[in-house]
Amino acid sequence: MQTPFDSVENAHQYVRLLVEAIADAKNEIAEDIDAAEKGQVERRLQALRIVQFKLDKLEQHLQISSRLLNDLRSLRRLLLDERAETMPSTEDDSFV
Repeated sequence: MQTPFDSVENAHQYVRLLVEAIADAKNEIAEDIDAAEKGQVERRLQALRIVQFKLDKLEQHLQISSRLLNDLRSLRRLLLDERAETMPSTEDDSFV
């Protein structure tokens, strides 16, 4: 049974899924912020803005991690003299 960390490719895919989940969470938080602004709930609004800030930071870190994993995958291919066409490809190898 494979885990998300059995290979660089699996780890890269896992990080990409995390970024997608963060994007969904950011959309939900944006909606909550809009509702809190209309409802004049200042304490809740401040907390939601902190959550938004933390999600932005987490998204940035995961995007950097994704690029690093992609670099490692490319370097492994180079070092092991593998060709890209022999590796199973994903739909979108670029990420940002």
